[in-house]
Amino acid sequence: MNFKSFAVIGRSIALGVLVLSCQVWVRQLSAKAQSPTLSSREAFASKQAVKQQSYARNICPAQLGQAIDAIANRPEYRRYRWGMLIQTLSSSQILYSRDAQQYFTPASNVKLFTTAVALNQLGSQFRIRTSVYGSNGVLRVVGRGDPSLTDAQLKDLAQQLKRQGISQVQQLIVHDDYFQGPIVNVNWQWEDVASDYGAPVNSLILNQNAIEMTLLPQKLGQPLKFTWNDPLSASQWQVENFSVTAKNGSESTVAVTGVLGKPVLQIWGELAANSEPEPVGVAVRDPAENFLRHFQTALESEGISIAQTMLAPSQKSADEPELAAVESPPLSQLLIDTNQPSNNLYAEVLLRTIGAIKKSDIRNQNTAEMGLEVLKKTLTDLGVEPESYVIEDGSGLSRHNLVSPLALVQLLKAMAQSPQAEIYRASLPVAGVSGTLKNRFKNTAAQGIVLAKTGTLGGVSTLSGYVDVPGYETVIFSIMLNQYDRPAKKMRPAIDEIVLLLSRLRRC
Repeated sequence: MNFKSFAVIGRSIALGVLVLSCQVWVRQLSAKAQSPTLSSREAFASKQAVKQQSYARNICPAQLGQAIDAIANRPEYRRYRWGMLIQTLSSSQILYSRDAQQYFTPASNVKLFTTAVALNQLGSQFRIRTSVYGSNGVLRVVGRGDPSLTDAQLKDLAQQLKRQGISQVQQLIVHDDYFQGPIVNVNWQWEDVASDYGAPVNSLILNQNAIEMTLLPQKLGQPLKFTWNDPLSASQWQVENFSVTAKNGSESTVAVTGVLGKPVLQIWGELAANSEPEPVGVAVRDPAENFLRHFQTALESEGISIAQTMLAPSQKSADEPELAAVESPPLSQLLIDTNQPSNNLYAEVLLRTIGAIKKSDIRNQNTAEMGLEVLKKTLTDLGVEPESYVIEDGSGLSRHNLVSPLALVQLLKAMAQSPQAEIYRASLPVAGVSGTLKNRFKNTAAQGIVLAKTGTLGGVSTLSGYVDVPGYETVIFSIMLNQYDRPAKKMRPAIDEIVLLLSRLRRC
């Protein structure tokens, strides 16, 4: 956990005696967060005590509860909701519990469930295959939701076809119905679905169904200039530019938003004239059409002419040969690509893949719903109490998700004791080293020994995982903080302080 430390050195003379000051750790409280009944001196003393506990070399299990309460009960957190469960892996000894059976919004901690069930149901070597079938001048592309597919793989497919002597195609047909149901979760917020982290999920994904707009300042008072990294994909959007270039040093307030029900993006706000270019991730609006246009371009680049293109429902033909194919990395790598950067698209693909392969109800035409059914059954088999969670998507972007710290700890324990334990653990960010924890816990006792999944939404910060405590044992934890009105970066330090305490546990 990163804290700003500085020496506060005061000198005063009283009754002719020089009093030497000492170096202390200080954390400022804003006036808004101060309790009206707590003096600044008392608040300072309270924080000092907690800091000393957080940074102490060792802490006994019996002292942990008081130390955590001293952090969670600070006046500035009095209106916020904490949920926590901390226990040892081997003996299941509960070291700390706070509203552990209550529901909280989990954000991306949902990915812990999705990736665990995918590993359990599909196996670590499972791959997602994209196939091109063909005969009599017709090529049919069948996608199965590979989230790793890029233009490089499209070029590979085109070259495979070229090597077979194909130079003319009468009809290029794209089948995008391996996943059934809406390509955007109906529970997601509108402000999310136009962004790259809320990209639609379909059977033929290309470049993660996202593109990048770059905003560049111009002369003072002029609209910002914008460019695209993929003009072909960007052509699906119309852009209305209401932005302006502000004076040097101005704070950036730019935002790119979608217009409900229209293929329109609007650019708002200001960017200082001396600012660096600002990238903004945008979702592809029609991913199936986008895939078709890009694959047509790849084929034509290899000298293969296309007479007609179309999107159509899949057709089964046992006699039609597979002419070309590419595969995703193994599931073990897809799990890393899901959990380390907290990739929503990858998580949603895994949920739908589970539903498509393990579906139990052929009447249900919603692949994501079928995936959720398999997820719930698998979690029950793993020992997670069915009443301890409500999961509505695979990524955690939906605010309809409700999860208790108990559910997360039960899951983490089950996976740690499963044959896939090492693969599962390897998918998690490592404190101070990788993924979304790369810049947290640096140069602390927690660096390298905490493997955990982060979760962030407005008013939500969560962290759940493992601490491999030297000289003690592995500790499983889930820390969930909800219903706050401050930026997440101001809330994470308190969570990290608690994890630092866990990293210093010793038997005593």
